[in-house]
Amino acid sequence: MASLARFRPAVRRIPAFARAIQTSADTTQLQDTIEDHSKPFTVKLHEESFRTYQCETPSLEVEVQKDELLKMYKDMQTMRRMEMAADALYKAKLIRGFCHLAIGQEAVSVGLEYGIKPEDRVITAYRCHPFAVMRGGTIKGVIAELLGRQAGMSNGKGGSMHIFTPSFFGGNGIVGAQVPVGAGIAFAQKYLNKNTATFALYGDGASNQGQVFEAFNMAKLWGLPAVFVCENNKYGMGTSAERSSSNTEYFTRGDKIPGLQVNGMDIIASRHAVQYARKWVTEGNGPLLMEFVTYRYGGHSMSDPGTTYRTREEVQRMRSTQDPIRGLQRYIEEWGLATEQELKQLDKDAKAEVDQAVEEAKQSPEPLAKDLWTDIYYKGTEPLSMRGREREEVHHY
Repeated sequence: MASLARFRPAVRRIPAFARAIQTSADTTQLQDTIEDHSKPFTVKLHEESFRTYQCETPSLEVEVQKDELLKMYKDMQTMRRMEMAADALYKAKLIRGFCHLAIGQEAVSVGLEYGIKPEDRVITAYRCHPFAVMRGGTIKGVIAELLGRQAGMSNGKGGSMHIFTPSFFGGNGIVGAQVPVGAGIAFAQKYLNKNTATFALYGDGASNQGQVFEAFNMAKLWGLPAVFVCENNKYGMGTSAERSSSNTEYFTRGDKIPGLQVNGMDIIASRHAVQYARKWVTEGNGPLLMEFVTYRYGGHSMSDPGTTYRTREEVQRMRSTQDPIRGLQRYIEEWGLATEQELKQLDKDAKAEVDQAVEEAKQSPEPLAKDLWTDIYYKGTEPLSMRGREREEVHHY
């Protein structure tokens, strides 16, 4: 291994003249004078909020509303509080096994939900808790699932990486495997003549998987309404993107599939990009590849301190200068949509909601031994009987 280390390629540097994506969370500018808070108004995104590959750049002028911005703020705060609660429960040894948190990436999950329709489909990898809630799940259901309780969204049997709703297909633990499944969901939607979009998310760490490129190829061949979304949080486990990928511009890696790179730390840019992507695929243009440039504050999972491959100063700098929640807070206050005290009340409401969900989840009992025989088949499709560990151990439905 020592001899191999000598051949490690040099870290790829972006030339000084190359245009880079803007990842600040608070560079959107107000365009109109807000005279009536009940009506939409126009803001302008930073000119480097997007980069494109073989497609037109989304408009930088975006229409927003006070109520929607406040809801997005509350949802981002709630999702962060939920993940912080999971962190505390894991450290208290009430949650066991794998647990991957998305603290810092709230503008992606919340922005996605505000840019799509209820009938659209979403599938992602193992950093899935906020998506599950935003797609119709509950905080209690997520926390109870992490605790292995009956009130969990998978009845306490799936754990952190296996949480589903009718429009959210998980939570998937195998690196990159959700991408071809997402292509299959998009195929089903097209086959059924449904004018919907499927968003298949994966991380930069999964971007070099062969099955990802196979899914791209099939989606382009068949013109599927699939948006392949790379959440580029800069590190695949403990390996930086530059060390693992010869091409770190993930939005360009779809070959003949157009691509869009997005500032994933500004929720207004995130929502606008998702709306653009949904419109693209539902109008019959075939698949689109989208890359959110974002950042996770914690480690890859709860077993990773997250500071052996990056400095504490780097994490603190991102927290203090590019936090998506603080960025939206600044917009709301500067544009006169709410006061600091009103936002603090939303923070308190989010904390209270999560605290109550945690206590209710703790009260739920663990699955019973008889529950081992359930949820193997879709309800109503079970066979007459199921063999257990031994030939004599048979369960009759």
